[in-house]
Amino acid sequence: MAETEIMEDNNDFIHTLWDELADFDAARSDEALGYLMAGLCQLVGAQNANWIGSVRMVDILPGDLVHGWRPRCVRFLHPSAQIDASVKEQAKNLELGSVDESTIRNVAQAGIFRANRATDLVPRWLESDYSLRYFKPFGLSDVIWAGIPVNADAECYFGIFREDGHSLFTAEERDLVASALRGLKWFCRQQLLSHGLTVASSPLTATEREVLGGLLSGLSEKQIAADRYQSPHTTHEYVTNIYRKFGVNNRATLMALWLGKAA
Repeated sequence: MAETEIMEDNNDFIHTLWDELADFDAARSDEALGYLMAGLCQLVGAQNANWIGSVRMVDILPGDLVHGWRPRCVRFLHPSAQIDASVKEQAKNLELGSVDESTIRNVAQAGIFRANRATDLVPRWLESDYSLRYFKPFGLSDVIWAGIPVNADAECYFGIFREDGHSLFTAEERDLVASALRGLKWFCRQQLLSHGLTVASSPLTATEREVLGGLLSGLSEKQIAADRYQSPHTTHEYVTNIYRKFGVNNRATLMALWLGKAA
């Protein structure tokens, strides 16, 4: 196939992916995220992907190598107990000040859209302690990291992973991932909102996220209560907590957040 035909096929794939993401309603944010990660893997022949919702803390401790940035939500396309344990260990290490060089260099670019292979960030990354500890044991050989700023204090990161036995990512594949994600700031904003990040006073609990989904779907509080086998009073308390966290006092203003029309 000619190079121009390959480029046209890739562009068609990306544009179709964007259109299909736009068809997911706000209450199906988790499903939409999984669909996007699967699409990114298909685009560049990867075997797994993750999404990280990251926020910058107000109080930055002296010597903080990542300048207050902290992951608050992590989701993998293909999760496992081993991966979950690894994520928790890395989060603990970050709090203790042990941060790998690729993360430091990625966070140093906060505020701008970027996509990098691990070796773009750290040329000898494949030989690094981080790669040997957190990639090799899981059969992973390479990663593309993309960072999408949503505002000054919130970003989304996507990791696209390739397993052992496959070639390393090329610069062209990195640029394909960048092209696919470059126009999705609106999508990342919705993902952060769905977890109570960016504008909420604190992240939403799992139950609050489920109730939020009902609100965004247009269900009444009684319908949400029936679907969740809760009393209407309990559901109303969850709704009140959601409104409080987002700093709104009615459903219309809450919906406006998803349309980008309210602060």
